[in-house]
Amino acid sequence: MSASSHVSRPVAAVAAALVFAALAIGCASTTLDAQWRDAQVPASYLRGAKVLVTCEAGDLTLKRICEDQMVAELTARGATTVITDVSADVADVAGVRPAVPDAQYLPAARSAGAKAVVSMSVGVSSQTVSPGWTIGVGGFGFGGHSGGGVGVSAPIGGGGVSAGYSASSRVTDVASGRLMWSARASTPPSSDINAQLAELSKAVVDAAQKAGLF
Repeated sequence: MSASSHVSRPVAAVAAALVFAALAIGCASTTLDAQWRDAQVPASYLRGAKVLVTCEAGDLTLKRICEDQMVAELTARGATTVITDVSADVADVAGVRPAVPDAQYLPAARSAGAKAVVSMSVGVSSQTVSPGWTIGVGGFGFGGHSGGGVGVSAPIGGGGVSAGYSASSRVTDVASGRLMWSARASTPPSSDINAQLAELSKAVVDAAQKAGLF
C-alpha cells in the first residue's frame, strides 16, 4: 500500500468528523432542560394577573434585553407586567421567611400591587471558538503545530468566541412568598445574543403556559 493511502484515510476521517460536528451544531436548538410546579398552584394562576418582571444577568445590557423579552412573552399571554428598580428595596426583607425564593423583590412587588414575581437568571453555559480549534492525527497535538502524521490546525486565539446561554426562571407568589413554579432552559452558542434571550424567554413562558399557569 502506498504512503498516500495511509495519509488519505486519516484525512477522510478528520473531514467526516468535522462535517458531523458542524451538522450537530447547526441542528442544535433551544431546549427546556427541566421544570417544577407546585401541586397547589391554582389553574390559570397568572392569567390576567399583574406581575413584577425582573432578570438577573452579568451586565445591565443583558438584564434589560432579558426583561424586555420576558415582558413581551408575558403580555402576549394576558399578564400585566411592571418592571421596578428594586435596588432600594433589596435590603428591605424584614419579616420574610429565610430561603424564600426572590425574597428581595417582594417589597417592590407589593408596592406595585403585583400578584407574583416572575424572574429569570441568565448566564453563559457553553462556548465555541471558531476557527481557533485544532484537530491532531498521529504526531500533531491539539493546540500546537508539531510535525508528523496528518493534522488539521488553526492558531488558537485567531477565531471569534460564541456563547451559549442558560436561564433559570421562577414564579413566586407575593402574598405567601412561596415558589409556585420554576424551569431551566438553554440555548446553543450563537453570536446573536438578542435572539438567544428571545428564545429562552419564549421557552420558559411556553412551559409555564403548558403547566397551566395561564
